[in-house]
Amino acid sequence: MRFSLSSTALSSRLLALSRVINSKNPLPILSDFLFDIIDGRLQLTASDGEVTMQTSMELNDTDSDGRFCVGNHDLLEAVKSISEQPITFEIDQNSNIARISYQNGMFSLPVENADEYPQAQQVNEGANVITLPTPLLNENINRSLFATAQDELRPVMNGIYFDLTPEFLAVVASDGHKLVRNKILSVRSEQPAAFILPKKPATLLKGVLGKNGGDVVIRFDERNAEINYEEGVITCRLIEGRYPNYNSVIPQGNPNQLVVDRQALLSALRRVQPFSNDSSNLIRFHVENGTLQLDAEDYDFSKTATESMICDYNGMPMSIGFKGSSFIEILSNFDCDQVLIQLADPSRAGLVLPSEQPENQDVLMLMMPMLIND
Repeated sequence: MRFSLSSTALSSRLLALSRVINSKNPLPILSDFLFDIIDGRLQLTASDGEVTMQTSMELNDTDSDGRFCVGNHDLLEAVKSISEQPITFEIDQNSNIARISYQNGMFSLPVENADEYPQAQQVNEGANVITLPTPLLNENINRSLFATAQDELRPVMNGIYFDLTPEFLAVVASDGHKLVRNKILSVRSEQPAAFILPKKPATLLKGVLGKNGGDVVIRFDERNAEINYEEGVITCRLIEGRYPNYNSVIPQGNPNQLVVDRQALLSALRRVQPFSNDSSNLIRFHVENGTLQLDAEDYDFSKTATESMICDYNGMPMSIGFKGSSFIEILSNFDCDQVLIQLADPSRAGLVLPSEQPENQDVLMLMMPMLIND
């Protein structure tokens, strides 16, 4: 079997697929890429046993159909340093060797029987379907990933929750201390449905979804999801379990309203945070008379910092503590000029919203406060 294709096109596809493969695998063949040539197209597959990623590309020419597996590391390392040019594969099925030639050289690698490669889990017929514009899904995954947990005791918190309702699609992530809830008002269904997407396939999607047009089609049942995007498909096992009632922790009608320049607050927090206690990372927010003051202290090392900025505040004077690194993450995942911070009292969660919501969306982030000693 012989075929040729673009070296840089192959390299970019293999690099994306390589992120699926674990350093340690339950089956040795899961360290391989699966090559499948059908009707002049190459389909490439990588899997870790629970997440499978496939992509396809045109071949320059081929003499037959066929399938084989080849180790991911050596092939990727060799191909990614080859400049743009045709690269030719010749597969000797008798000796199980692939000879790969290019303009100034060649290398060979052992191949394995593709029949031993495990098949991806299939989504049942009659599965639920969500169709989203690619940029919209990309934006919501990027905005939510940072808030997912790494909690062995509560695995349902370790992914992004997609909650499809008759009014909207909610994309939610939380680690118990911070929460992100994105409502996509243009996507809805009369038949409610929900699933929890694990962090790994969500991260893979973040890496492959572009900002160009086109739609992503998500098919899911109780156990598996199949996500079709422009350049390929990701199939994965879903996190099973009941996601907590995220709406119950979002306070309604926080009376104290603070509007501040997002970039200015983000920069101030980055300057003040290094002076906070390493274990607590506590930053004290004091707001009064149109001024927001940030304070950090670590008396164990005799370090303190304070910074003030102008804001638009409508409410009672208040001091409230937040974890500095988490607040920096929240502000970093907005792209608006100003943020609206809604507060009730120092013991209740604060809400952070963009001053202007994106079109057909309702974005909200929540931060639990920390105890401060006045």
